[in-house]
Amino acid sequence: TKCESGCVCADGLYENLDGACVPAEECPCEYGGLAYRKGEQIQTECEVCTCRKGKWKCVQKTRCSSTCNLYGEGHITTFDGQRFVFDGNCEYILAMDGCSVNRPVSSFKIVTENVICGKSGVTCSRSISIYLGNLTIILRDETFAISGENPGVRYKVIKNALHLMFDIIIPGKYNMTLIWNKHMNFFIKISRETQETICGLCGNYNGNMKDDFETRSKYVASNELEFVNSWKENPLCGDVYFVVDPCSKNPYRKAWAEKTCSVINSHVFSACHTKVNRMPYYEACVRDSCGCDIGGDCQCMCDAIAVYAMACLEKGICIDWRTPEFCPVYCEYYN
Repeated sequence: TKCESGCVCADGLYENLDGACVPAEECPCEYGGLAYRKGEQIQTECEVCTCRKGKWKCVQKTRCSSTCNLYGEGHITTFDGQRFVFDGNCEYILAMDGCSVNRPVSSFKIVTENVICGKSGVTCSRSISIYLGNLTIILRDETFAISGENPGVRYKVIKNALHLMFDIIIPGKYNMTLIWNKHMNFFIKISRETQETICGLCGNYNGNMKDDFETRSKYVASNELEFVNSWKENPLCGDVYFVVDPCSKNPYRKAWAEKTCSVINSHVFSACHTKVNRMPYYEACVRDSCGCDIGGDCQCMCDAIAVYAMACLEKGICIDWRTPEFCPVYCEYYN
């Protein structure tokens, strides 16, 4: 509408992020605030995207997986990406199949048992039970126990200084990778070969975040506490009626929590800030650090930061954030 002084690219050329004029084939693509050159790829759990002429061309992977995270004092991110927090001293079903009315037979069920770990009543996930027909795997006290057998299930256990990992294959149905940090963090990664319905606190894994609060009775709960209470494994446990804010109960710990968790917002994680939204992880870290007030204070804080580091790793960003003074990893006794 009006004349402005300055430079423009000649016909057929386009300005790239460096201010140079390039042909369309050389145009970069943007993702998460970062520029990618032509031919460069980014990957998600379901797609591989390639930069072509300034636009992403995405191809669906033949096998698509999704991850549910349970971490800290009752933080959950469902398979479809819904986040919520709950406090409850009970056993809860994290994920299972056989949820439809027509096919109520379950081939797997994963249950978490919460115990009180703070004076304010916050809970930590301490024990995980994995039921695969007649095969049961119990994760507790930084170790695991296996009982029974199921010839229809193949599994492998991988150990390292930080994690216990279980690769589980139910032929024709699911490939699962379960990762436990031997404390409060537990990750369920599922790739399924059927459209079998999944249910539990990890949601229904249908790609729609809005209906993740589906109760055991097959209706979408009006709030997360109603949803959580419906997935109690033992109906005799008391219902949860409110979620405690540990920082308001322990205001003297809030300054320490904010200071130690600020590493998430610092330059240490700067390479990841544009790839993974850091604020939910920072807020979870502060909350857990305030609430974990009966020993293990630093463990709670380190576990919360490790979840953000793992989310960065899934986006291809490896952060070297641990030091001998901050959340160190010790070698095993004979190593």
